[in-house]
Amino acid sequence: MLDTLDPESSTHALDVVSVIEATLEDPRPVLGAQEHLARGEAIGEMKAEGIDYDERMELLEDVTWPKPLEELLEHTYAVYRQRHPWAAEDALSPKSVVRDMYERAMTFSEYVAFYGLMRSEGLVLRYLGDAYRALRQTVPESVRTEEIEDLIEWLGTVVRQTDSSLLDEWEQLNDPDRLAAEAAPDVLPPTPERITANERAFTVLVRNAMFRRVELAALDRWEQLGELEAEAGSTMGPEDWRAALSDYFAEHDAIDTGPDARGPQMLLIEKGERSWQVQQILGDPEGDHDWRITAIVDLVASDDEGELVLDVTGLVRL
Repeated sequence: MLDTLDPESSTHALDVVSVIEATLEDPRPVLGAQEHLARGEAIGEMKAEGIDYDERMELLEDVTWPKPLEELLEHTYAVYRQRHPWAAEDALSPKSVVRDMYERAMTFSEYVAFYGLMRSEGLVLRYLGDAYRALRQTVPESVRTEEIEDLIEWLGTVVRQTDSSLLDEWEQLNDPDRLAAEAAPDVLPPTPERITANERAFTVLVRNAMFRRVELAALDRWEQLGELEAEAGSTMGPEDWRAALSDYFAEHDAIDTGPDARGPQMLLIEKGERSWQVQQILGDPEGDHDWRITAIVDLVASDDEGELVLDVTGLVRL
């Protein structure tokens, strides 16, 4: 299946994730929550279009959780089973959990809260751990790109941030020498890795945090942005966001949130020993790229807290 994907596609890395996710066991609470959200949105759209109740109920039967590449996956698997008839007919299960979390640029806690999965946190974490291991072990070198490597590192960091024991257990089982050494009575347990130690994964965390603000800004949700900054202890408040977005939308009609908008070329990072100066360029319809979200990443505080410490300082025009 991986060989059928277009490596030049802007969604290639996420399509690779979708192929791997289709082979994993379904996290039913997550899929149920996704379906509930999708049906709620569909009902709202159908009401706005004036579709009557009976027709809405009929149309809702086709609304389910996201299933990226479903048709291509099913066709490719059917071809595979012609040569491997012993393969289970129902082994494939297209879904989007890792992809959904990445596209929404959410942290683990934000994702759990968004879908109301507080009672299923352990199951969600176990699924993310399984997805990380499958991506790391299954995707061949011939398919891997810089973006795929970034995504895998990001996912590993998300799991480790939330509960490092899952990855530690797996890595120890895959390294018997390390396991034997750590079992010795005179060997202390390994010190947890600093969150900034893996610069590649940490950079993706920064990129996702900044793009989360781009998505909210595109919807003009200044109150939600204010809440996000309050949780992070950032300089920007809700009134700051409202004023800045009002100025932006006086000049431009929209903010791009497509694949190009979250690319590395739209994020400028000036790296220092104790902090990073960050600028997230906004994609506007005219292509001026004259507005940026500015922020400071505190590396020392991030290591102390075990999570990204980001201070958003403004939405400014050059």
